[in-house]
Amino acid sequence: MNIKYWVMAIRPHTLPAAIGPLLLGNMLAYTHGHFSLWIGVSSMLCAILLQVGVNLANDYFDAKNGVDTDERLGPTRVTQSGLLSANAVRNAMIGSLTAAVLVGLYLIFVGGWPVLAMAVFAVTGALCYSGGPYPMASHGLGEVAAFIFFGLLAVVGVYYIQVGHTTLSAWLLASTLGLFNAAIMLVNNTRDITTDAQAGKHTLAVRIGQHNARLLYRALVMLPFLILTLMWLLGGLPGMVVLLAGCAFPMARLLAGKFAQTEGAALNPLLGRTAQLTLLYSVLLSAGLPLAQLA
Repeated sequence: MNIKYWVMAIRPHTLPAAIGPLLLGNMLAYTHGHFSLWIGVSSMLCAILLQVGVNLANDYFDAKNGVDTDERLGPTRVTQSGLLSANAVRNAMIGSLTAAVLVGLYLIFVGGWPVLAMAVFAVTGALCYSGGPYPMASHGLGEVAAFIFFGLLAVVGVYYIQVGHTTLSAWLLASTLGLFNAAIMLVNNTRDITTDAQAGKHTLAVRIGQHNARLLYRALVMLPFLILTLMWLLGGLPGMVVLLAGCAFPMARLLAGKFAQTEGAALNPLLGRTAQLTLLYSVLLSAGLPLAQLA
């Protein structure tokens, strides 16, 4: 077994998309006086396993459906390139999603049928992102899926399991993480505009074109800070939280400027930088919540 190829298939650089929302949801619950370490650890592990499953499914199904070819501009895909067999990647995908379900059984036991519904929704989304009769990634819904699954569902879901109900602030903060994760997806799809269009994969970037994709990226990485500011002005968030999370704004502005001047394979570094921005924002926002209580 070549560990290097499996690391390529798992795509560790994408894991902030799963880690950030769970960190925020758990910390928000902690500041509201409800926190279980077992739920926190289990939810984080479940999210990471789901993200790995999504990555493996994307690798497997894109190769199977002829979306990934020798002309792709992104990092090497192990199935399409023959580094790993399709059966091995498929089995690893099934194993990762099965492990996520097994870990999730504890969360379902704690949270009841609403968590069961979320679990079914999450696993179905993982399989239907690149596979199934109507792959979301091939019909312009990749960014929407990222916003829902790695924003709203992740943050509000774990908050609900910890606390037993949801709040408007949880939904609003979840939306900010969803916007950042949608931006990660947009970078990936904008890089692959040409090859995706040739393969008949109608991503959002293919549908709206490079110019509009650049405008959308700027909006996606700027809107979270606007949402935080409005929450503060309306009394829903302490100013310290906004100031601390705002330390990520210069990086967001810098990346928006670079994205507007970059295309094709040159976008690969920005993909990782956008994931780093997402994690930085998540850590700063999560740290600000308890610090504001101490102030």
